[in-house]
Amino acid sequence: MPKITVIGAGAVGATTAQRIAEKELGDVVLTDIVEGMPQGKALDLMEAGQLMGYDSNIIGTNDYKDIEGSDVVVITAGIARKPGMTRDDLLRINSNIIRDVSQNIAKYAPDSVIITVTNPLDIMTYVSLKTTGFEPNRVFGMSGVLDSGRFAAFIAMELGCSVRDINAMVLGGHGDTMVPLPRFTTVSGVPITELMPGSTIQRLVDRTINGGAEIVNLLKTGSAFYAPSASVTNMVEAVLKNTGRIMPVCAYLNGEYGYSDIYLGVPAKLGREGIAKVIELKLEANEKKSMDNSANAVISGITALNKL
Repeated sequence: MPKITVIGAGAVGATTAQRIAEKELGDVVLTDIVEGMPQGKALDLMEAGQLMGYDSNIIGTNDYKDIEGSDVVVITAGIARKPGMTRDDLLRINSNIIRDVSQNIAKYAPDSVIITVTNPLDIMTYVSLKTTGFEPNRVFGMSGVLDSGRFAAFIAMELGCSVRDINAMVLGGHGDTMVPLPRFTTVSGVPITELMPGSTIQRLVDRTINGGAEIVNLLKTGSAFYAPSASVTNMVEAVLKNTGRIMPVCAYLNGEYGYSDIYLGVPAKLGREGIAKVIELKLEANEKKSMDNSANAVISGITALNKL
């Protein structure tokens, strides 16, 4: 049975472990630096197995040695930005966490595929790649899957149709500079540009860009975890089942879209080795301009990180 490690047993990590177990994608190792927390949550999930009808084995641990032999490692460890904290503060703290986590992955699970969830996502994925020294196809991030899921939800609410019929596409960095693409977003194959006026589409695009902040503002003391955990679980499934699904993910670019040595959200084919292929879309001038803006924001973040 495949072995999946989830590093970070907070809301996103624990819910990801739950979804992976319920889909029986493999056995799960939930790890965290807080003593007792991953053990308690893992035990709780094990006790739910008979009730929910899954046989996955879930263990909680504070010891990285327990991740040995993992096929996939999901990184959710890190802190959320708090009041009074600058972006550089968040960058410094989370990059140190990701370096430590990545060193342990390289030591104990050198053959694994890594999927990052920690923010700022594009930069943290870059840190993980550089720290592990893994091939770029084995290190990628959860970005566009979540953003596209949010875009699809807002479209379904607006049209009063089933969200199952919607295929949304959101590229670019995971943050304020993301690039929702209405031209590539369809409802049962029909582009949304045929179904609603431009002003409505722009309103939904804006809501998608601010999707994470909207939830943070509502919760007051936390951030989203149901949709992020669903997003990364879909990615884990695509890898372990070698499905070849094409999803918008945070992928390493080496010339694609005109960018090199950065991570950015683009469509990619996922399989057992991670990213099997980056899909290059023919972007219109305004779409390419938005992607350039997004890429420049990621480059600025990497530059800022190197100066810390």
